[in-house]
Amino acid sequence: MPQTTNHLLPDNLLDETNRQKRGRLKIFLGAAPGVGKTYHMLQNAQDQKKQGVDVVIGLVETHGRRETEAFVTGLEIIPRQRLHYKGRLLEEMDLDAILKRAPQLVLVDEFAHTNAPDCRHPKRYMDVEEILAAGIDVYTTLNIQHVESLNDVVAQITSVRVRETIPDRLIDTADAIELIDLTPQDLIRRVQEGKVYMGDQAQKALQNYFTEGNLTALRELALRQTAQHVDDDMVQYMQNNSIDGPWPAGERILVCINENSSSQDLVRYTRRMADRIQAKWVAIYIESTRHHTLPVEAHERIAKSLRLAEQLGGDTVVIPGRQIASDLLNYARENNITQIILGKSPRSKWFEFLHGSIVRDLVRESGKIGIHVISAQAESGNTPSGQPLPNEMKSFFSYVMASGFVGLALLISWLLHSAGQNRDLAIFFLAAVFGASTRFGLGPALYASALSALAYNYFLTPPYYTLTIAEPLNFVTFGFLLLVSILASKLNVRLRNQAKSAQERAKTTTDLYNFSRKIAAIGDVDDLLDAASRQIADMLKAQVVLLQPEGDKLTIRSSYPTQEVLESSDYAAAKWAWDHDTMTGPGTDTLPGAKRLFIPLRTERGQVGLLGLYRDDEELLLRPEERRLLDALADQIAVAVERVHLAEDIDQAKIFSETGRFRSLFLSWITQDLEPFLKQMRIQATSLPLDHQQMEYVKLSKSLQDIDRFVQNLQFLGNYEQKKIIFNDQTLSVHELDLLVSKTLETQTTTDSIIWNHQDFDANRLVLVDAALLQKALANILEINRIYGPFVKGEVSYKKGFVCWTIEFNNHHQNNSAPQNNLAISVARIIFELHQGSLNVEKTPFLLEMQLPLLMEK
Repeated sequence: MPQTTNHLLPDNLLDETNRQKRGRLKIFLGAAPGVGKTYHMLQNAQDQKKQGVDVVIGLVETHGRRETEAFVTGLEIIPRQRLHYKGRLLEEMDLDAILKRAPQLVLVDEFAHTNAPDCRHPKRYMDVEEILAAGIDVYTTLNIQHVESLNDVVAQITSVRVRETIPDRLIDTADAIELIDLTPQDLIRRVQEGKVYMGDQAQKALQNYFTEGNLTALRELALRQTAQHVDDDMVQYMQNNSIDGPWPAGERILVCINENSSSQDLVRYTRRMADRIQAKWVAIYIESTRHHTLPVEAHERIAKSLRLAEQLGGDTVVIPGRQIASDLLNYARENNITQIILGKSPRSKWFEFLHGSIVRDLVRESGKIGIHVISAQAESGNTPSGQPLPNEMKSFFSYVMASGFVGLALLISWLLHSAGQNRDLAIFFLAAVFGASTRFGLGPALYASALSALAYNYFLTPPYYTLTIAEPLNFVTFGFLLLVSILASKLNVRLRNQAKSAQERAKTTTDLYNFSRKIAAIGDVDDLLDAASRQIADMLKAQVVLLQPEGDKLTIRSSYPTQEVLESSDYAAAKWAWDHDTMTGPGTDTLPGAKRLFIPLRTERGQVGLLGLYRDDEELLLRPEERRLLDALADQIAVAVERVHLAEDIDQAKIFSETGRFRSLFLSWITQDLEPFLKQMRIQATSLPLDHQQMEYVKLSKSLQDIDRFVQNLQFLGNYEQKKIIFNDQTLSVHELDLLVSKTLETQTTTDSIIWNHQDFDANRLVLVDAALLQKALANILEINRIYGPFVKGEVSYKKGFVCWTIEFNNHHQNNSAPQNNLAISVARIIFELHQGSLNVEKTPFLLEMQLPLLMEK
């Protein structure tokens, strides 16, 4: 039988605590438009309002449907935000107004909607995330085709690629999903009746999207998604309550991405597979030797695929490598990967014969690791082979120069052949192939190989000036020349690319090393930030700004080029990045309309600054190697800034330490040099006769007592700072302690007596005190008599484990000074704090409150 406990597991308890701080998200999920999602959301909202919940409408689209509009009545509506964009007036949900209103529940229709360009977030689901982070519950609606991991599946079913999608993590973390289900026949009938679309639009929908087959498939997807969420809730419940069960095994999936646009479909497939088997998954990209030859568009596709994997909840890894298959398997074995997913190669057999097949190598060498080869359809924009051609293969000039190399080899060979030297002429053509491959890359090298073989056969082998091969030996020579040329060109190109990659990495490593040495010698923040902005601008070929907070504002501390100024949209993005410790700007999910990309500079102690980048790129998508370089630079800068701040803190601490030492020396001088003098003056004053003529000497004696108490308090403060106070504790009953307090205060106050009121007085309760220190504190408390006026009445009570004396005094002297600033009161407060108690003096009303902790109850 399953065993249950009444406690949560630590990780689940932490998750539950974090969820309680956020608002709760409920998604009304449908298979297609028109099933009644908005209607049911409003119906649920009306039920919540009847139960006393504060409900508002953030944004609801009724599309003119009367039955839906009826449920809007009685609900508060937040006015929409109006934006002007390209001469058009657009209306969007007013996020700031909702946050300011702070209701308990807000309704937000069309979860996957794309916001207008000037909005803070590009997507409405990001607005919802900010609302949830503010502790506000959200009801929202969603169609199944807008789930990111199902995007390619929906495209195959409906032949329509949906552009507005939401990350799967929002489905995973939703607190509730309610499926609004309608049979395909009923939904088609609603469309025919004009309840979903009007006129010609309804007829087009019935002919294309709203077919019975499409709706049945979409309905199945919606049912599966909801069932998956219910299963996840059950698993979470079992884990939270420590219920034994058949937990899934530790599967780990690795998906391989490349520069093809089909990689995004592979990522979505991997996400769905991971959901089915409850597995963790990783997206990996291998930077091979040809990585640096890819065009900019290919780098952007790689960055988008990696970003999509992160949005869908996977980890991303980028590693350099030479042999892709072996590098993948090495990573898989080191990280306990059980399944590898990669796309079906669109390359020809000839291409695989020359370059090898990654799929074949993986299947042969994978061992116990499962290999999944998925056929994914790439979008337009790639070459028929599925590989975008490198820039070096597109240059006509490269082929012309390769022809020139072969022509030069032919000229030298022809001259030697005319002179009767017919041996080893093929070596000149091999040299031409090597030259073409070294200078121009693989395409021109293969072209030079074929041209060399043809030229050698046409001009240098009998019968001359024909492509006919008469002698078998010449046929062998021709074949070997062609084969060796191809292999040599391929090998040389690989070595060339490896050397180029090694040079670039070496340069990057050297630059980072020199930069780290440079900033290690800088002790001023401004100089450090100037050096950092120049270094980043040089290595990333971008305009750079570095910001730090000054009060409530962010200011530019350094920039390159100099005199950079932030526009309003850039400043808003920078402020958001600083306040929320997250990247903002182009290529991110927050304020993508800003010109600059802002990255927080952080250490373990928190943020130390903000880095802003600007390039002419349309989306400022950083390539994987640029992102790694930027992370390395940002970490170095953050640590260096932190080091400078720590050095400043140490210097400040030294100043405080010296100040404290001089203060202690000053207090010691007062107590050691003045105390003997005051003692002698006190003896002389008290030895005088107390007749009428000697009253001035009595006043002098009282003044000397005040000075003596002042000196003793200074001496106490000096001992307290040097931690020389010795606590001689003893146990007193509350009755004994009350007598000590009342006797000390009454015998020295200016009134005859204090009226005491004892509430629930129990003389058997005990308190641990140092009687000598407590008497010193009480003697200092009498300073209130001199500053304000006499004590009038007091009350003794018990408050949560403390015995408390509350004493009222009169302000006869009309003194407006603060009692807490008085030296005597400060010393008394320290003594009570040493007893783990407290002392408070208030002027309005005029009260003194003393508290000491009870030791035990008998």
